[in-house]
Amino acid sequence: MLNARTVRTWITASLGKEAVKKHMVAVSTNLKLVSEFGIDPDNAFGFWDWVGGRYSVCSAVGMLPLSLQYGFDTMEKFLEGAWNIDEHFATAPFEKNLPVTLGMLSVWNVSFLGCSARAILPYTQALAKLAPHIQQVAMESNGKGVSIDGRRVPRTGPHTAPPLPYDTGEIDFGEPGTNGQHSFYQLIHQGRTIPCDFIGIIKSQQSVYLKGEIVSNHDELMCNFFAQADALAVGKTDVELRSENVPTFLIPHKTFTGNRPSLSIMLPALNAYSTGQLLAIYEHRVAVQGFVWGLNSFDQWGVELGKVLASKVRVSMSQKRTTGELEGSSDGFNSSTTAMLNRYLKEKAQLKYAEAEDVFPCDLIDSDECRPPTSYV
Repeated sequence: MLNARTVRTWITASLGKEAVKKHMVAVSTNLKLVSEFGIDPDNAFGFWDWVGGRYSVCSAVGMLPLSLQYGFDTMEKFLEGAWNIDEHFATAPFEKNLPVTLGMLSVWNVSFLGCSARAILPYTQALAKLAPHIQQVAMESNGKGVSIDGRRVPRTGPHTAPPLPYDTGEIDFGEPGTNGQHSFYQLIHQGRTIPCDFIGIIKSQQSVYLKGEIVSNHDELMCNFFAQADALAVGKTDVELRSENVPTFLIPHKTFTGNRPSLSIMLPALNAYSTGQLLAIYEHRVAVQGFVWGLNSFDQWGVELGKVLASKVRVSMSQKRTTGELEGSSDGFNSSTTAMLNRYLKEKAQLKYAEAEDVFPCDLIDSDECRPPTSYV
């Protein structure tokens, strides 16, 4: 809420308190707090209080800003795509159910093959933020050391209930196409076994053809899409390398074991509808994993402790700045945190102001491009 209060202060500094009602809207389940904040309740977009942040794209939390950016007609197609997969997940038999199949593959890779990570590799720059988004959806949902009935997974500390006999959760990461190839594919091919999700597009959004070239730019990208999955599956043996007259001393370095798991998803085109489908597939896949592992994929207690401790740091930081003191052992932080906090407080001491006031970056930066809100009066 500090960011919201900052925007409100920036507005009221130039336009007065009444301007908040006309220039700010809210997405909230609590109309009383919306009104107390200064926003007109008629400008509040509601959503169910059980919608977690990572699953909120299809609620007002996601649809409002996305509709402002792309238009509601476009986002309605996105919702239709997501709904299509919702219906598929709810009605398709298990043997033909995409989220079920993908979820069970992940359970197999994690709990049976011992693979602790997964790479999400879209061969399109337009999906550059897919991996970070699914990282939150998956890791916040299934990054649990305790099952829904209180049993602990292996190696997560003391417990009273019998431990679960399998590992859960996975580390998600990824980059678009050839960016990843020149970054971490080396590890994937010849280092740790990391299951991969390859995502390709048949019809390019903006393909380029050059005279004299045998394929388009998009074709070139997709050639890599097909080749990488094939290389992981098949690899290259020392026999093949010898037949190519590779020097003996290089054979161990150029041998690829193959038999490394991956799956490929190929969309007819990347548009609002298919993007909605793709997001829903991953959301339901995460839920399937949680169901099988016996986890509650819809809470996130692991996030809460850091928030509580941050509140404690906030209060202590304010007190020490007011009194001009430093943190001590009696303040309740461990020695490492105490040392870092004191370094921070010492270095920031030079930024003290004569009296409390609202200070924005443009109040300190003198340029035509950055103007303080008071200059607009």
